[in-house]
Amino acid sequence: MAMEGAAQSEYNSSTEGIQEHSSSPRKSQSPPPSSDHEENKISIKFLLSNAEAGSIIGKGGSTISDFQSRSGARIQLSRNNEFFPGTMDRIVMASGPIDDVLKAVDLILNKLLDESYVEDGGDVGPRSKVRLVVPNSSCGGIIGKGGSVIKSFIEESRAGIKILPQDDNFPGLHDRLVIVIGTLGEQMRAIELILYKLAEDTHYVQNMNAPFPYAAAYLGMNYGPPNGIGGRYPTNRYQNKMEPNFEDGNNSVTIGVADERVGLVLGRNGRSVMEISQVSGARIKISDRGDFMSGTSDRKVTITGSQRAISIAESMISKKVATVAES
Repeated sequence: MAMEGAAQSEYNSSTEGIQEHSSSPRKSQSPPPSSDHEENKISIKFLLSNAEAGSIIGKGGSTISDFQSRSGARIQLSRNNEFFPGTMDRIVMASGPIDDVLKAVDLILNKLLDESYVEDGGDVGPRSKVRLVVPNSSCGGIIGKGGSVIKSFIEESRAGIKILPQDDNFPGLHDRLVIVIGTLGEQMRAIELILYKLAEDTHYVQNMNAPFPYAAAYLGMNYGPPNGIGGRYPTNRYQNKMEPNFEDGNNSVTIGVADERVGLVLGRNGRSVMEISQVSGARIKISDRGDFMSGTSDRKVTITGSQRAISIAESMISKKVATVAES
């Protein structure tokens, strides 16, 4: 598919000026797909928090099994602590004929919306956000020449649609997030339109054969800026074992964090570092004041655990430091 509009790093659209949709936030009003597409098999990925993923799985997998049975689609989730790069969110993928996939997405979003109403006493607004995961190579088709396609999707669905720029902090990541904001009915109509457009892209269909490639791609990588977590020195990361075992809990990596930013990693009363340790499963030790990486003024942060745990901990540390550095 031609990449018209792909040169744009970001396309941000809203529904301002469009009459408010009257559909209920609890029920999708998407029309059924045309018969020409009923047999087309496709997949869609989107992000869920760890808590939301647990809700969709249900006790003993009961909820996800029920959703698969009712929709006819296959529903898969990334494993616990396997997150989309740059986030703390898991990936859910629904695959099958387009009609079945849309039913599965509708069931998932309906459940999450119902639970948000219960948890917040019914005070949650009717408009929510869904983050779709789309290959960068397919985003041009969604944008269209001069933004014509995405504008037509917004007008027809009444949802806000925003395509985020590709995150260059993760080499090898070829996916972008497409944000869809609106009522459930608006979101489902927008997702349906996007799915039909993606179904026309053979490259997209081929890419969807690998549901969760991120964990394997980023195991053992330094998630920080190119010059180390502190952002100033090129050699602020040392592998303390020559041949790490990905499942061995005794691998160790030492990274450097600028002395003035160590407090961001520690958090008040050590809460941040404890959270990082709990989520990642890694053990984290920060050197004492004045104990720096050789030739720098960066404190030593030693992360011990499996390679999976180390990569998650590194990502969380990098994100805490980088977020404040950019603000």
